[in-house]
Amino acid sequence: MTEARTDEQESETLRRRIAELESALATTTSKLESTTSKLELTTAERDKLRRAYDRLCEELELLRRRIFVAKAERVDTTQLELQFAAVKKELEALGIQDERHDESEPEGAEKPPRKPKGRRDLRKMQVIREDRVELLDDDFEALVAAGRAEHLGFAESCRLSYQRGGAIRVVIARAKYKIVLSGENTFITVPRPKELLRRSLLAPAALAHILMAKYAMGLPLYRIETWFKKDGLDLDRGAMSRWCEDAGATLGIIVQAMAKDAMRATCLATDATGVSIQPEPRADRARQPCRKGHFFVVMADRDHVFFEFQPRHTSAAVCDMFRGYSGFIQADASAIYDALYHGAAVASGADPPTEVARWSHARRGFWETAICKEPLGLEALFRIRAIFEREAKLDKLPPEKRHLRRQESVKPLVDNFFDWVRMHHATARLA
Repeated sequence: MTEARTDEQESETLRRRIAELESALATTTSKLESTTSKLELTTAERDKLRRAYDRLCEELELLRRRIFVAKAERVDTTQLELQFAAVKKELEALGIQDERHDESEPEGAEKPPRKPKGRRDLRKMQVIREDRVELLDDDFEALVAAGRAEHLGFAESCRLSYQRGGAIRVVIARAKYKIVLSGENTFITVPRPKELLRRSLLAPAALAHILMAKYAMGLPLYRIETWFKKDGLDLDRGAMSRWCEDAGATLGIIVQAMAKDAMRATCLATDATGVSIQPEPRADRARQPCRKGHFFVVMADRDHVFFEFQPRHTSAAVCDMFRGYSGFIQADASAIYDALYHGAAVASGADPPTEVARWSHARRGFWETAICKEPLGLEALFRIRAIFEREAKLDKLPPEKRHLRRQESVKPLVDNFFDWVRMHHATARLA
């Protein structure tokens, strides 16, 4: 009995010990699972913070570039060519047969002008007058006069000089006559000739000079005013501003004809720039804030360039500018052009304009990615640069010929670029 009771006690002790160990194992396992879960959460949080830190570093670098570096989206092209030498060979191989075809054009085809070499021939330049200065030696001239020497001519060379022009006073002398009609004296003066601007101080040549200086050479009126003062002419910029406005209004019929001709063009390119407009002065001379307007630049291919002012940057303004046009319009991705592409500015049943996107806007995202040292962004800039260089070779061709060469030479590069984009689109990290 004693031995049996002892065995039962030992068994009970072992069972309790096993239960304690199982309980301890379960507690340890639970703690281990909890620790593992916390470790996974901590690791995930660490990775999240690391990605956020990398993103902030990229944004900081991009902001530094935008603030302290020039706004032009430039990159080191030499470094790109070294980094993507294999890609460069691949892109150069695309459309190379077309370039060989261009080199073997038949005689009489248009060729780009060659850059002149050597010293410039000043005798071919158009000048208003030619002065000749002969340098003689008195001693040798005395020998020639004595018959002891012979004059063999001159060794000539040219220098380009400049004589400052000035204002010319044009005196318009209109004859006055005294005629006797029916026994009475009648005085008649020859009428004034027709003038571009009535009662203006300027002759047409002087007005053309001011318009050329302002709009072709880009000189503001206050600089032209200073220029005239140095020549002793007192022409204030307020008067010149009115003359420019009157000339624009007088010649507006030419601009209207140009606009009508531009609406028949295949493609128009446009963009808007905000400008500050000074308000009308108040009676109490109180200060007022400037209001904002917009200048739209419209370009027709190789024909016309227009500057259209619109008080608001809206769809209504755009539709009014391009009303009735159904060709191609190249513009930015602003929402104001959506109504135009949907047919709001054409008659019912007519085709709306076709939207043409801009490579510069597509390139901008890749440029910002390249600033953050992303290899795909750098390679994209390199590929787009190859497209731009190939396109630049066709710039001086007429539209029809340029279109043909573009399909043969540039299109393979564009197709290759979008194939490359689609290949990396799924794996690229979103910005």
